[in-house]
Amino acid sequence: MSALAKTSPATGLFVAIVGPSGAGKDALIRGLASRLGESDGVFYARRVVTRRADAFEDHDTLAHEAFAAARAEGRFALAWSAHGLHYGVPREIEARLAAGCAVVCNVSRAAVPEVRQLYRPSLVVLVTARPETLAARLAARGRDDGASRRERLARSAVAEVAFEPDATIDNDGALDEAVARLLDLVVSGRRSAVL
Repeated sequence: MSALAKTSPATGLFVAIVGPSGAGKDALIRGLASRLGESDGVFYARRVVTRRADAFEDHDTLAHEAFAAARAEGRFALAWSAHGLHYGVPREIEARLAAGCAVVCNVSRAAVPEVRQLYRPSLVVLVTARPETLAARLAARGRDDGASRRERLARSAVAEVAFEPDATIDNDGALDEAVARLLDLVVSGRRSAVL
């Protein structure tokens, strides 16, 4: 049994993974999931996005109209819009948090104030990488043209200035090192939630 499974907080910990496009947030979450699973008290929230999933981003997909209907019906615990797309986190996370799980989710930096208001305790982890690394990763995805990529990078630089995370992970080097840092943060965050 892992150190996480030995603790059982009355309220779970919401772990918001945030950062610019191309920082490697989903890769970090996948790496964490390969080391910690539900038996360790960790749940990985699967987002709903109005774009098809691909090798870089795994999520459920809804058309814009279906997303709007789901949001109006209250099916999302969190929802936001960015880059012309809509993102939602299914309400099932609330039952997981009530059961004492650490819920790990990739969310927008714009959603952080709402996360901090709704979910206590929460841990906001900013994932960063050098601008040239972000640009290379965005180009490798092939989703956006050059102008769209430049706009994303410019928005990222502005968002970093006003943003105050609880922890920061530099994901410019070896992914294993960044995953190990995230694992440490989740484990210590859950322990703190028990106290």
